[in-house]
Amino acid sequence: MAEVTATPDAAREGLHTLHHARSFAAPLLAGELLDTGENALSHADAVASIVATIGGASTLQAAAYLVYACQHLNRPRDVIAKAFGDNLADLALATTQLVRVQSQAREAGVSTVKGNETAAVQTENVRKMLLAFSKDLRVILLRLASRLQTLRHFAATKLPVPPSLAKESLDVFAALANRLGIWQIKWEMEDLSFRFLEPQTYREVARKLDAKRGEREAAVENLRTGLVTALTALGIRAAVQGRPKHIYSIVKKMRQKSLAFEQVFDVQALRVVVPEPADCYGVLAHVHTAFAPIAQEFDDYIARPKSNGYQSLHTVVRDAEGQAVEIQIRTQAMHDHAEHGVAAHWAYKEAGTKGYAGVSATGDYDNKIAVLRQLLAWERDLTETSPAKGLFEDRIYVLTPEASVIELPQGATAVDFAYTVHTSLGHRCRGARVDGVMVPLNTPLKNGQSVEIMAVKDSGAQVGPSRDWLNPELGYMASHRAKAKVRAWFNAQIAHETIARGREAVEKLLQREGKTALRLEDLADQLGFKSADALFEVVGKDEFSLRSIENVLRPPEPVLTQDNYLLLKKPRPPDSNAKGGVLVVGVDSLLTQLAKCCKPVPPDSIQGFVTRGKGVSIHRADCSNLRELIARNGERVIEVAWGQPKAAQGASGAASQVYPVDVAVEAADRQGLLRDISEVFAKEKMNVIGVQTQSVKHTAWMTFTVEVTDSARLSRVLGLVGDVSGVRGARRR
Repeated sequence: MAEVTATPDAAREGLHTLHHARSFAAPLLAGELLDTGENALSHADAVASIVATIGGASTLQAAAYLVYACQHLNRPRDVIAKAFGDNLADLALATTQLVRVQSQAREAGVSTVKGNETAAVQTENVRKMLLAFSKDLRVILLRLASRLQTLRHFAATKLPVPPSLAKESLDVFAALANRLGIWQIKWEMEDLSFRFLEPQTYREVARKLDAKRGEREAAVENLRTGLVTALTALGIRAAVQGRPKHIYSIVKKMRQKSLAFEQVFDVQALRVVVPEPADCYGVLAHVHTAFAPIAQEFDDYIARPKSNGYQSLHTVVRDAEGQAVEIQIRTQAMHDHAEHGVAAHWAYKEAGTKGYAGVSATGDYDNKIAVLRQLLAWERDLTETSPAKGLFEDRIYVLTPEASVIELPQGATAVDFAYTVHTSLGHRCRGARVDGVMVPLNTPLKNGQSVEIMAVKDSGAQVGPSRDWLNPELGYMASHRAKAKVRAWFNAQIAHETIARGREAVEKLLQREGKTALRLEDLADQLGFKSADALFEVVGKDEFSLRSIENVLRPPEPVLTQDNYLLLKKPRPPDSNAKGGVLVVGVDSLLTQLAKCCKPVPPDSIQGFVTRGKGVSIHRADCSNLRELIARNGERVIEVAWGQPKAAQGASGAASQVYPVDVAVEAADRQGLLRDISEVFAKEKMNVIGVQTQSVKHTAWMTFTVEVTDSARLSRVLGLVGDVSGVRGARRR
């Protein structure tokens, strides 16, 4: 893989920058301690050393000192830019900001955000945040080196390690180092993190490795010397060495494949480094001839490289004693890549004053693309987003006051943040502090900022968003979630107002009709609505006429028409000699009339009410209108009783007095319904003197006025009407 070469002048300039940066930072850091307890200058020295081991240029090593100097300067960007240039100033500030954000997130642990975010989601957001800050790969390298040094510090001092730091190191930093192919950092970081997270398991595996170390090393050395001799005889120039054993990788393989310690093949391992790819296959042929290969354990990563560019031949064979030995075969270029990864080849050699902002003017463009592909591939593994529009373009990551990470779209504001945390917080949002400073609500947020929402208290009163937030020109919201929540709130308010307006109209109608005792839910059900609010809403929108409600409450006088199957009879003229079949107790020859509102029939319990100019109105005792009349004029109530009906003279004999009664029928509307119900009354010799029908939402509401001699007979006929197909209910009104 091609590398960016440096001129002698550029190399000297880089070393000068490194020495200058350390001299600049030393007075500021010498007496300072980091939150881990480590001396800040010692930490910076170690970070610069680690950066150097993975191929980082002198200028990048210099940034390690400037990062920790930033927090001790009043105007860090101006001061560093003046002394070291804009490029290093931007790098130092970006890395400093990421250090602060991750420190806050680690202190908060992986606690949930409002109960809706799991620890796994929070860890994933930290990964995304690291990528979002890392448009410049140098920021990633500085953070990897810094975290590795922090783990080394805890290991050396034997101080207790915060579990959140160790877990973040394993799940985030080691995983990123693996994706970039920087295995030198990955392996050490994994072992140290695992040592802190599972100390007992770590010690147990380490003890097993040490138990037969001398015997195992002697066996590996015999294999090594024998292999070197054989390859030399074949004319293959090769460097053969024992491969380091990493405890975490051993434990991981044991758990993934449910193996015992003795079954892990890479406990004994050799690595063979040769000049050319062809030599790799020559070595492989000899190894498979001299030893017994385990076929299922062979992998050709030269013909099929890993996604991060790793190349090597892996095989497992059994030696003369039957012990499994893993052998890796690669060229020197493949080995360099395996040790340091693609990062070591991307503009980190000395590149002059125009370098380090990505790739220098003479840099290898393909190497830059290789690194970006690895970062984007890691992003897709985590988020399954489109490769054409990833984290580098459209996402930012900010913190709650508790240092939990919140993912937002690019251009998001404090309003977007509030609605992402909780819908109620969004509705009550009235102001925001960003990094402790009050800002307008339409201020775009940036990566790593801490956001605190100023919200009105939820006192039970109606609290909601501003209509200005929906104006795209004012820039209050960028996320679809926030916009949808605000629109839903205003739609709900409109619905509430409409329902209130409809309720008021219906209640006024009931007052006019004297039907205030009627349950609103029952009225809605009669009209075919699921609830009273559903009725109020269509009334409030003027989509349902109040006259339809009036027709149910007070059916109009029936207009008799010729039906296809039944000619309704006219009412019989009253007998002028009859007194209506009602006796007024204690009074003789007093005019009486049956009330039309309840139409009493013998043997109903009845009461009389003395009207002005129309005699005594006879009501059923349970009539709601009568209750209202009594409430207003109780002194006008008079006791009445049913008398003996006067027999009509005729050749056919005596006939009984008849009374008009209203029968209400609810049914599924269909062809021939009126005919079928009318036939029931006809068969029972019950005279129908009026019919009023209405259809609402495929439900027929029908009122029949029939003549009956007594209510007991009517009850039996109502049962027969209820048996008609489609009829849901039949009752006396």
